[in-house]
Amino acid sequence: MNPRDALQGADNALLKEPQNPAWLLRRAQCLLALGRLAQARDAVAAAQRHAPADPQFWDAIGTLHSHAGDHAAALAAYDRALALAPDHPQILYNRAAVRRYVGQLIAAEADYDRVIALRPADYEAYKNRSDLRTQTAARNHVRELERLLAGKLPAAGEVQLRHALAKEYEDLGAYESSFSHLERGARLQRRSLRYDVANDVATVEWIIAAFPAPAVPAPLDHAADAPIFIVGLPRSGTSLVDRILGSHSTLVSAGELSDFAISLVDAVRRQSGRTELSRRELVALSASVDFAALGRDYLDRTRAAAAGRRFTDKMPLNYLYCGLILRALPNARIVHVSRHPMAVGHAMYKTLFKDGYPFSYDLLEIGRYYAAYRRLMDHWQTILPGAILSVDYEALIANQPGQTRRLLDFCGLPWEDACLEFHRNPAPITTASAAQVRRPLYDSSVSLWRRYEQHLGVLRSELAAHGISVPE
Repeated sequence: MNPRDALQGADNALLKEPQNPAWLLRRAQCLLALGRLAQARDAVAAAQRHAPADPQFWDAIGTLHSHAGDHAAALAAYDRALALAPDHPQILYNRAAVRRYVGQLIAAEADYDRVIALRPADYEAYKNRSDLRTQTAARNHVRELERLLAGKLPAAGEVQLRHALAKEYEDLGAYESSFSHLERGARLQRRSLRYDVANDVATVEWIIAAFPAPAVPAPLDHAADAPIFIVGLPRSGTSLVDRILGSHSTLVSAGELSDFAISLVDAVRRQSGRTELSRRELVALSASVDFAALGRDYLDRTRAAAAGRRFTDKMPLNYLYCGLILRALPNARIVHVSRHPMAVGHAMYKTLFKDGYPFSYDLLEIGRYYAAYRRLMDHWQTILPGAILSVDYEALIANQPGQTRRLLDFCGLPWEDACLEFHRNPAPITTASAAQVRRPLYDSSVSLWRRYEQHLGVLRSELAAHGISVPE
């Protein structure tokens, strides 16, 4: 049953039993699935008011709060659930994830330790635990992970453990062992995916053909409600830039929102009267949607996440829509974060993404995808001169004050020292960078890829084949 029909069913049931906690919970789940965030939050609160003393129910309440972006409420709900069932591994796992989001890293590690003790085959818990901190010679899990890996494992479990070992060996400076585990883990993960990078490369060509020279309306001068889109590849530094901007008193970071893509697809479907469209058809038709209506729909969808303030949207893949964003939202600002191609390629390769980015588990496919991404960003910069601010990750690391001033000036924001102290920002973060952005700026990752240069030849060769030079 689709969420709209399920919501109608829940509403009908609540007409007869308006305080039934199960139906109140179901209603909240449906509203969240439909992207109606403000209503979903109200519905979760209603379900919570009538919640029984049932740990599973409180776990569901916590999960809904977390998905709705209220992590403080999620932690309180998980605490209530664990008071009722102290040794429930899934609830402990869920609380560990939220503790990681809000920067309670020591407490998160304790929860993961308990999960592993209770559920030794929870391989994702081992991986998440390894990511929480820099491992040291005195405190690491290498022996435990190697012992587990020597046993009989499901493929998905082996992927998790090999990525965990790659992370821990890298922290310990054992780079050959790190890459050996990474390569084998990435190969296994790639085998589990149905994906053809040629489709993503073709999509870039279709976008360029559909938007040869967008007519972008003239923006107002830094309108107070203008969203700031932070785009680029994953692991390129978008989270760092978002954290810097999100530390400004006038901004709120809304996280990685899928709302623009969802609004665009809905706009194309409304215009065409069709619900089933190929990707190529969707791209072609997107050039003639009602862009003003698209912008309004996006702002409606993001209203709850923005909490009535100007906000950042750091969905990296919004780079695909730069021309559309500026047609739909002429007051928007777009910040493109780039990074040394070998560095970002290696950073993506070693990240086990929970969702998306299927090209990232094969060095050849990373090279092909990177070339297509660069081609599209060069296209946007050519036809939208001055509309997109390019921020180089390495330059930001080398000169944070100067690059931060560029960012703030571009976004029409006055200087605030808090932007230099981004690591003190208590706001939650749910991306792969959740632990890193809690630290002051560091440069150890800038040249880390060089430790593996002899293993990254396929990536370098593929980049060269597409005419992309690799700076020394």
